[in-house]
This record gives sequence, C-alpha cells and structure tokens, in this order.
Amino acid sequence: MDDHVTWADKGFWEPAEAVDLTAYATSGRNLFDGSFTWPVMALKKRALEHNIATLAAFAEEHDLLLAPHGKTTMAPSLHRRQLDAGAWAITVASPSQALVARHAGVRRVLVANEILDHSALSWVASERAADPEFLHLHWVDSPEGVEAAAEASALVGDEDRPLAVLIDLGFPGGRTGCRSVEAAVELARVVDSTPGVLLAGVAGYEGGLRTPAAVGDYFDRLKELASTLFTEGLVAAGAIVSAGGSSFFDVLAERWAAGWPDGMTPRKVLRSGAYVSHDHGLYAGTTPFNRIEGSLEPAIEIWAQVLSAPEEGLVIVGMGRRDAPYDNGLPVPLAVRRNGGDGGPEELEGTVEKLGDQHAFLRTDAGLRPGDLVGFGISHPCTVFDKWRLIPVVDLDYTVTDLVRTYF
Repeated sequence: MDDHVTWADKGFWEPAEAVDLTAYATSGRNLFDGSFTWPVMALKKRALEHNIATLAAFAEEHDLLLAPHGKTTMAPSLHRRQLDAGAWAITVASPSQALVARHAGVRRVLVANEILDHSALSWVASERAADPEFLHLHWVDSPEGVEAAAEASALVGDEDRPLAVLIDLGFPGGRTGCRSVEAAVELARVVDSTPGVLLAGVAGYEGGLRTPAAVGDYFDRLKELASTLFTEGLVAAGAIVSAGGSSFFDVLAERWAAGWPDGMTPRKVLRSGAYVSHDHGLYAGTTPFNRIEGSLEPAIEIWAQVLSAPEEGLVIVGMGRRDAPYDNGLPVPLAVRRNGGDGGPEELEGTVEKLGDQHAFLRTDAGLRPGDLVGFGISHPCTVFDKWRLIPVVDLDYTVTDLVRTYF
C-alpha cells in the first residue's frame, strides 16, 4: 500500500478506505482542514526547492560532483528531486539503503561504509554484471573488506566488471578509516593486487572534527593520499576523492580547488545530506552559509496540540521522542494557532524543557490553552525522517502539494 494513504500513516486521518497518493496530493487538502491529526510533520515546499537549488549551484560553481547523503531522508522522491537538479549520485550508509536506492532507479550509488555482508556484495556484483550503467562504490579500510569484495566478485565471474571500492581515510579517535596516509597506501596496494576489485579513489568523513582548521587539515590529508596513489599508479587520473557533510563544504571547496599533481583531474565528490531540509538547531548553527554568501531555509515543521496547561507558564504538548529528534538539541517552538481562532499562525516564544515518549514540556508565557496547535522546528534532521513513514509537502498557506514516503 505504499502508493496509498491509509489509516497506518501517522498524522494522516484516513480511518476508512485508502486514498491514492497522487489523488491525495492534488485534492487541495490543507494541514489544518481536518485531514490530519496531531502530531504531524510537514515539509515546506519553498524551502526544499530553495535548498536543493542552492547546493546544486554551489557544487557547480566549485567544480564538485554532488552525491547527497540519502540516509538523511531515505525518501526516493526527494532523492529524485536532487538528481533532477544535477546531483551526480546518491550516497547511502548500508546495503539495505543501497537496495532502496537501486529499486528507486538510482544509477550511481555510494555506500559510505565498508561492506562485509557476502549476500549484499554478491547482489552488487550481479547488478554490475547485468547493468553496465550501474555504478556502485563502497569504502574499505581493512584487508578483510577487500577480501570480501573479491570473493563476491569471483562468484559472478565477470572480469570486466570488478567491484569498485574507495580507500577510507579516517583520523585518530574518529569513526572508520585507515588512521594514517601510510596505512591507506598499503591497503591500496592490497586492492591493486586483488583480482575482481578496482580501486576507484579515496573517501572519508570529517564528522567529529569541530573547527574549520582541523577539518581543513583532514581534507589536505585526503588530497595527499589521492595524490600519492595517482603518483604511484594505483588510481587513474580521474580518481574519485570524496568527503563533506553539511557543515564544512566551503572548506572542502577551498582546500581541493588546486594543488593536485600534474595530469591528475580528480572527480571531487561532495556528500552533504542534511542541507535538503536544513533545521532550526544544529545545522542552523553550523552551516557554511554562516561564513559565506548564501543561505538555506528550514523545511521541517512538526505541528502538535496542547493537551494540558497544568501550571502557569507550562503546557504539555502531544509530541515526544517518537515524533521529534532529541539527540542534538530539542525542538524549537515557532508558532501557535489558537483553538477556535480564524487567523493564521502567530509567532511563539518559549522553550522545550524535555521530551517524554509522547509529550513535550513547553515553557512559555504566551497563555496557551488545551486545543491550541503549536508548530515546532527541529534540530538534526537525520533523526526525524525515520519517525515518519509519509510526510505532506505544503505551500505557504499549508495546502498539500505533494507527499513524501520514507523507507527506513
């Protein structure tokens, strides 16, 4: 029933028969006309379009290939919007996410992790053998990862379509990746000597580094690694060099603009993901557009109903940890629609003190009463999309224009 709105879709009030997605999205429904129940998450159409266009333009201006990290939304319809705007590929974090992307018709998929699952690797090898236009890249940081890829490739037996991998370079205390350029070069030699595996380039992730200077040094080491591999004949002139989340893509563009060995023309792949929806918290504070010209707009709102006003200055809202992210900041109150009022949303000041499973503790002096609706922004979009199977996209007056289904 993925092509229908049903009673199982949280926030949608469809207690009777299922409604076709296209028919629903073009029926002129409004977020506040009784078609929805509370809480419900919505995406602002104008903000989505602005953000997708903004980063596409940034990538083009700086000679970067954009491979948005699709694990942020796991929404094929949003991935398609990004690809239609010029994205080169979609990045994911696991084989199951790669399968979703493939079934959605994505032709270039990057898996930003080492894959050791033999079933998944055998599927990749079979897909590559069957479809010459399918490009699948995943990371390796160990001989075991190289061996697993080689074994899967051998099962298919297509020598013309080896499994393509990227050497993962990390940093001490970071996530995955070889901990030094020297160790990464040694692993590259292992890949080069292993039948059925092709070294396509290098990749890494700067998450965990907090300053532009530290991130810049890390990007320089990735450049050093890629340059060394090219000089030693271990990668082609157009090798892939990939990094970059949504907080330091300006540093990546600056550090990789020049300084490559003669004859090397790397494909510089940026993997930002959270930019597509942005937020009112974590990324509002860390976006590079706080340092450079340009802007992103928060696209996510969660609307919930005031359930209780038990104390002066405290209201309990029907939205909790099952509905909103809380790992990198709590939701931010934005607006209120007064119960029974005919006007539009009013700006709201207040603070969410804590979240229960289904409740938010909101401190405010706005005189909210049970039945009022409160609109919240969120912090860290990567942990909100997984809480919603189907999300309405709305225009400026909250009329539904599209529906986004997620696949986590």
